[in-house]
Amino acid sequence: MEKVISLAHGDGGELSHRLIKEVFVKSFGNKTESMHDASTLEIPGSNISVTTDSFVIKPLFFPGGSIGKLAVAGTVNDLAVSGAVPLFLTCGFVIEEGFPIADLKKITVDMAEEACKAGVKIIAGDTKVVERGSADGVYINTTGIGAMDRKRGNSLHFKEGDAVIITGTIGDHGIAVLTSRGELGINVPIESDCASLNHMLAKVYENSIGVRIVRDPTRGGLATTLVEIAEDFSLEIVIKEESIPVKDQVHGMCDLVGFDPLYLANEGKAILIVSDEEKLSILNMLKEFPEGAESVVIGEVTGIERGRLLLETPIGSKRLLNRLSGMMLPRIC
Repeated sequence: MEKVISLAHGDGGELSHRLIKEVFVKSFGNKTESMHDASTLEIPGSNISVTTDSFVIKPLFFPGGSIGKLAVAGTVNDLAVSGAVPLFLTCGFVIEEGFPIADLKKITVDMAEEACKAGVKIIAGDTKVVERGSADGVYINTTGIGAMDRKRGNSLHFKEGDAVIITGTIGDHGIAVLTSRGELGINVPIESDCASLNHMLAKVYENSIGVRIVRDPTRGGLATTLVEIAEDFSLEIVIKEESIPVKDQVHGMCDLVGFDPLYLANEGKAILIVSDEEKLSILNMLKEFPEGAESVVIGEVTGIERGRLLLETPIGSKRLLNRLSGMMLPRIC
């Protein structure tokens, strides 16, 4: 275990995994709950789901969104992929002295608009101001609370032949944020996919019984999220490289800077592992929504009790994929 925190610890890859496992899970326990994006709490008479997240993205405003929109959508999605119905959010702001109030108003308006779209209420909050130079503008922490119906959650009953679905192109958010920083002097016409997915996923949960698991591939991207699923539930998963949707702009920037789109962050996509029998009906449901219009099957579960992710190339060869190792793009969410 490293002795100090590096930026790579916040990138969603191997160092993030070890930090969570060796510090937070070791201290707090709840190993089973740590395998999911939100925890279900049993309360007499009802079940609720709770998640919390912090947002430190740079820059605060980017094509397709802002830290405010991201804070709401990111928290809503963590609840939604767990099968919960998002209901309430709390938000805490850490604001740097000298931060423009006009920008803060834009951020809060974006939060209110996204909350309205998602059908959630912001019910509590807190504000702290720190000395100039002690923060980078503004940081936001959120907690999301949702209602959980165990009949519509993730079954986790995996079988060989289960289909892996992605709800659209990958890497859009990562490249939109990268180019908006202006560090490369390159203008790429692409917007972040930042969006709340709860309405789309609710339809799938309500009309399907073959949903094994749903996750949102944020930090660490598609590959890291699938590696986590494969290892956590002892699955062998094979995804086909030629089936994975990637925009030309994302491919081009990745070639230019040496990034792999499989590891770029997304903020409006979901991975679903579903029964082979229901994959077509679930695809049709997803495609009814703008956020899922480009949904496609990209692979399948090929074995149980193996715990690995393989990428099948266009020529039929396969290679092992691991978690993101090191730092690709910090301050992405």
